[in-house]
Amino acid sequence: MLSVENLEKSFGDLQVLKDISMEVNHGEIVSIIGSSGSGKSTLLRCINRLETIDSGKITVDGQIMVSTENGKVQYANNDILNEIRLKTGLVFQNFNLFPHFNVLKNITQAPIRVKKVPKDVAEKEAMDLLKKLGLENRKDAYPHQLSGGQAQRVAIARALALKPVILFFDEPTSALDPELTGEVLKVIRSLAEMNMTMVIVTHEMSFARDISDRMIFMDKGVIVENCTPEELFNSKNERTREFLGKYHQGV
Repeated sequence: MLSVENLEKSFGDLQVLKDISMEVNHGEIVSIIGSSGSGKSTLLRCINRLETIDSGKITVDGQIMVSTENGKVQYANNDILNEIRLKTGLVFQNFNLFPHFNVLKNITQAPIRVKKVPKDVAEKEAMDLLKKLGLENRKDAYPHQLSGGQAQRVAIARALALKPVILFFDEPTSALDPELTGEVLKVIRSLAEMNMTMVIVTHEMSFARDISDRMIFMDKGVIVENCTPEELFNSKNERTREFLGKYHQGV
């Protein structure tokens, strides 16, 4: 479903991603953990074309998004990039809802404008999503009228409305207090039960351990570990043990 090969990314003199290679298979849930500044979010942003890469190759659902030939980075043409964009969904840590749209319009805007879904069909599918997320009674509310947990669940519904084949989460609970965090984690868990392919950047160690097929530990722009949760939490690697030690009481 996703292949990243030898990815490199720098900001000025600071190299943020160093020779990153990883794969995500259909129906797999991969959590990416690591300290702030380890490159986790930058990796997600490169995969979702919010940042351009310096070198490497990214393939999504069999389509090459970007590759490097003879030292030159070459992105696919706009038609392929648009196809890939419709196959991926990204849920941000700060929701990024349109403040001037109500909940229903936030969810239906992209299907109607981008995929040309008829308005009545888009609204019916949006209401189905809202019911699954326990938000059908908030369809007319505006983002400022929502709690953080509700806003994040609307953001998840908006991502799902385009029916992506792979869903990315960038610290989906970092802006929430513990009670609201539980709401969002419950939704992600329900998506896992639906066999949704997901890549989750998170600081929620116990959740990542419980839900993930694989966990990737990043440190200073490199992948230190790429293994099952059980292998990660029993790792003999000194840096991994040091990082996980900070969360020992929480897991």
